[in-house]
Amino acid sequence: MPVAFARSFVVAATCAAAVMGLCAAAAHAQTDYPSKPIRIVVPYPTGGFNDTLGRIVAAKLSTAWKQTVIVENKPGGGTVIGTQAVAQSPADGYTVLVVQFPFAANPWLYKSLPYDSAKAFAPVVLAGRSPMLFVVPSSSPLRSMQDLLAQAKARPGALNYGSSGAGSSNHLAMALFESVSGTRMTQVPYKGSTPLLTDLAGGQVDLAIDLLPHALPFIQSGRLRPLAIAGTQRSTLMPDLPTTREAGIPSYEVTSWHGLVVPAGTPPAIVDKLNRELNTIFAMDDVKKTFAQQGVVPDGGTPAHFQQFIDGQMALWKKVVHDAAITAE
Repeated sequence: MPVAFARSFVVAATCAAAVMGLCAAAAHAQTDYPSKPIRIVVPYPTGGFNDTLGRIVAAKLSTAWKQTVIVENKPGGGTVIGTQAVAQSPADGYTVLVVQFPFAANPWLYKSLPYDSAKAFAPVVLAGRSPMLFVVPSSSPLRSMQDLLAQAKARPGALNYGSSGAGSSNHLAMALFESVSGTRMTQVPYKGSTPLLTDLAGGQVDLAIDLLPHALPFIQSGRLRPLAIAGTQRSTLMPDLPTTREAGIPSYEVTSWHGLVVPAGTPPAIVDKLNRELNTIFAMDDVKKTFAQQGVVPDGGTPAHFQQFIDGQMALWKKVVHDAAITAE
């Protein structure tokens, strides 16, 4: 055997062995997953359903897999800070991100983001959906969606609505409503749902659209009156409240949603293992009860199902943001 050929053969064999070794190590890491603590990043402060979701998942995964699972709240920047932290984390299944509505809207609201939402993450599962609803002060003359439509069309810009700030879910939801209904109203931004709904109950603004869990205490105390659920299905918490479709606005549906993603490049076997376990968790009776108490309907399904859902949400809010020329604060 010529010396040059022999050397080439040895080099090739060494490289092949190295590649096989790396593949074996990667396969072992996947089958051994999880072998160390998992971190669930919630890009919101404590309290609220996103935090609840993270803590439910952490507790259930820890029990099922006999491994430490910690929740890390990283709020700020309209969820950008926490989301960026996960985008820059290793793609090994040990860092999971709780995502909601802003995940699909932020790419269009901000001139630039420190990550590419469509490419930096791999979907794991759609955890659940929360209905939004239209509410007015209990003293309001508006008693139905038809009343609202009639007044909004008769006096363009006269009705004012509260939002949780420019680019917030309830701001975009109302912008979509104006688009499909051919109406125009005036936004009054607040720093969150609590001050918004407090002022709405006091009559400082005319109406709002917000998450059912946020508005429910005000409705139960008689300070706010609901007009309709902004979706296609009635809520079990308020079964007598009609949907916007039933109220004569068939093309309008807005659902706040919650899910989990991991950094792009995470091995499919790990994503699938997470997905299977999370679907099991969301089907548990105590979990479904906690979801229901906060007005969230469990979803679940495959990563592909969640990816399709995210794609649809991104397309929807891209159009709304561009058509209404909305930018984040």
